[in-house]
Amino acid sequence: MVAERIWTAGLVIIGDEILSGRTQDRNIAQIALWLNLQGIRLAEVRVVGDTEAAIVEAVNALRSRNDYLFTTGGIGPTHDDITVDAIAAALGVAVVVHPRARQMLERYYETRGGVSEARLRMARVPEGADLIENRMSGAPGIRWQNIFIMAGVPHITAMMLDALAGTLEGGRPLLSETLGCWVAESEVADLLRATEKAHEGCQIGSYPFFREGKVGANFVIRSTDANSLAACLGDLRARLIDAGRAPVDGGI
Repeated sequence: MVAERIWTAGLVIIGDEILSGRTQDRNIAQIALWLNLQGIRLAEVRVVGDTEAAIVEAVNALRSRNDYLFTTGGIGPTHDDITVDAIAAALGVAVVVHPRARQMLERYYETRGGVSEARLRMARVPEGADLIENRMSGAPGIRWQNIFIMAGVPHITAMMLDALAGTLEGGRPLLSETLGCWVAESEVADLLRATEKAHEGCQIGSYPFFREGKVGANFVIRSTDANSLAACLGDLRARLIDAGRAPVDGGI
């Protein structure tokens, strides 16, 4: 049996404000969910500050072992927005002003004070790059082969992801189902292991919690095959019932 090709992506979150705790990142979750729908797994995430050396190292490390690389943050108009420069350095190419990006900015800012030198920074790209449409504001995202350079603002990132939907090569989407149970996960660890082993192509994750003065856990089953997922879900439900537990469909 030939193993199914698994497509993976890395993500670099860029910004001192993330590392300082002043801003809470929301892009990891939305990018991971979007990638699942494209049949691509988010394999690893790294958070780095606004330092060229750190960005270069993270970009080269993650792009070398994944099919795709996404970055968020650091493509705005201010002096500390250095993502484009850092990624160009990692790729060994020059930074240029993309003519179509400049046109987009000129149109967007025509009634907003015009294109200043600072605003024109958002038209800079690593040489050889294409653009990612951004319907939210005038500044586009950037695509350089399998690298996608996007805004750090979550709702703008979402717009850029929407523009990319269906354009990336991937495998089958990762599907999931959840069962909840009021039980300490240690009490059903062997049961979970045996169930997963009995269903090739399925993974079972256990996520414990403490609520209402009781311990419990949600069990998330994942697979790219709907039939395998349904079979594993039914088997896990039956095993929990046989063990005297009461599983809750959809989780607790």
